[in-house]
Amino acid sequence: MKWLMCLLLAFVLWMLLFWSTDAWVIGSGAFFALIVGSLLGDFYPDGLPQLLNPRRWLFFLIYLPYFLMLCLRANVDVALRVIHPDVPIRPGIVKVRTTLTSDMAKAFLANSITLTPGTLSVDIDGQDLYIHWIYVMEEKDIAKRSAEICGRFEPLLRRIFE
Repeated sequence: MKWLMCLLLAFVLWMLLFWSTDAWVIGSGAFFALIVGSLLGDFYPDGLPQLLNPRRWLFFLIYLPYFLMLCLRANVDVALRVIHPDVPIRPGIVKVRTTLTSDMAKAFLANSITLTPGTLSVDIDGQDLYIHWIYVMEEKDIAKRSAEICGRFEPLLRRIFE
């Protein structure tokens, strides 16, 4: 099943890139999709067929503007920290704990954190993420830091990937 999903995804991507229904495009797309499916089918994530669920796509469409709003807010925060001398910068690496269980959800969370200015995902170790943060507070409580960094993304990512 994973092999077939990888083959179909490669073929659809090929067709979208070429945007043509010529016989040579379809034939070469099928040929290369067969090669990609054969070579990379075992590496294909297990839960990916679940992503064809329309409910998950709806939550993804809700997630996009929400993520963009958080990125815009973080951009303003980082710009203020750079421009204004009274706004402190205390960089450091913090450990946060996620409640997401699937590998794809954790990877999407880590990428969302990295794309948000002022934070950078360094490592994922089980349920723990190590994040380089532009302003590390004195707070030692992992739950509070996790709520501040991951809590914004986790509810929607859970509905999309789990």
